Amino acid sequence: MALLEYIKKATTPHQAVAAGAALLKESGFEELTLGQAFDIKKGGKYYLTAYSTTLVAFTVGKKVKETQEFHVAAAHTDHPCLHMKPKAEMAPGKYLKVNVEVYGGPILNTWLDRPLSIAGRVALKGKDVYHPVTKLVDFARPVATIPNLAIHMNRKVNEGVELNKQSDMLPIIGMFEEGMNKEDYFLELLAKECGVAKEEILDFDLYVYAVEEGGFVGVQEELISSPRLDNLTSCYALLHGIRQKKVREDGINVAILFDHEEIGSRSKQGADSAMLKLIFEKIYAALGFSVDALTDSIFNSFLFSVDVAHAVHPHHAEKYDPVNQANMNDGIVLKLNSNQRYTFDTEAVAIAQGICEKYGVKYQKFANRSDVTGGGTLGPIISGWLPMKTVDIGVPMLAMHSARELMGRKDQEYLENLMAGFFAK
Repeated sequence: MALLEYIKKATTPHQAVAAGAALLKESGFEELTLGQAFDIKKGGKYYLTAYSTTLVAFTVGKKVKETQEFHVAAAHTDHPCLHMKPKAEMAPGKYLKVNVEVYGGPILNTWLDRPLSIAGRVALKGKDVYHPVTKLVDFARPVATIPNLAIHMNRKVNEGVELNKQSDMLPIIGMFEEGMNKEDYFLELLAKECGVAKEEILDFDLYVYAVEEGGFVGVQEELISSPRLDNLTSCYALLHGIRQKKVREDGINVAILFDHEEIGSRSKQGADSAMLKLIFEKIYAALGFSVDALTDSIFNSFLFSVDVAHAVHPHHAEKYDPVNQANMNDGIVLKLNSNQRYTFDTEAVAIAQGICEKYGVKYQKFANRSDVTGGGTLGPIISGWLPMKTVDIGVPMLAMHSARELMGRKDQEYLENLMAGFFAK
């Protein structure tokens, strides 16, 4: 399955963007540079990366005019996990441990007793201090694990044990042997993996990730069990949709994969920034269109904020609204919340339903219990910067924020078909 192949490569936001850019390049998209003027033309298709972890792809219709309708879909490249601290070495005894901090809101106990690996980006010395050389690295094999404490030493473990983020979540990467450098053992390992001297490494942005591959479960293989379904399901669907040969001729399509959604999106490459608005302005400037026309186009445009949704749990139906529930393999979810945790606009919801029905995409509506706050999404953030009609959607899933999550196989097909139709017309 193409989704699982993408997830296998997209181990961190850096790798998710690199894998996505490779797919776009294969489909004939031309690369642009964020800090330079855009050289674009009608009928063209383009992509750019922003700070290594955000990816933007867009197509310009052959018949596009100044006042048109952007079709925009947004997702996010990051997932809850463990992030390496700058001084990673911790070896008080025989164990070689690496020092990490918790990124986002993972279910901590799901990270124990799993084969783990390390990936991300490394900054190396360059020709001058303002231009370091950056390099992607992925160990792509099990190099770490976080062992549980045996039940004999923790008899109440099955009654529920709170894990300390500093002391209980440290991965071990091996055992100390004579001749090893306790001060720099991880740095030396990283340098070897990168094929450079350790003195060349200035900094790194590395994540610990679950190395197990995704696969199908269920008697009819109707479910998908995999790491990083939140939110690589959406990232791949957007890439799939915008890469189709049939795209709108009278408008501009935009697929954007932001970073840092799991920690609030407040960053230069997150949704809570001027990033997307500035890109719109650069596109219009390159086409010779006016700023006023851009403003009018934004007000007439439509955005799908694409993130995962909560499927009703088989053992805990009491945690959900009695009737506004979502089930796996019953279609994509329109996520509704009057308090704008999910973007709510009844006209936009009606449009989303019409798009689904036009392309034969099964859908369902979801609302949280009134006494459950629920998580936030990209939709309210982006529409605050770009006031266009917006709807939050996604595939329903279980075990959200676990090291391994669960979703319905049919729902991914529905989402990919929706994105293909959305960008086609």
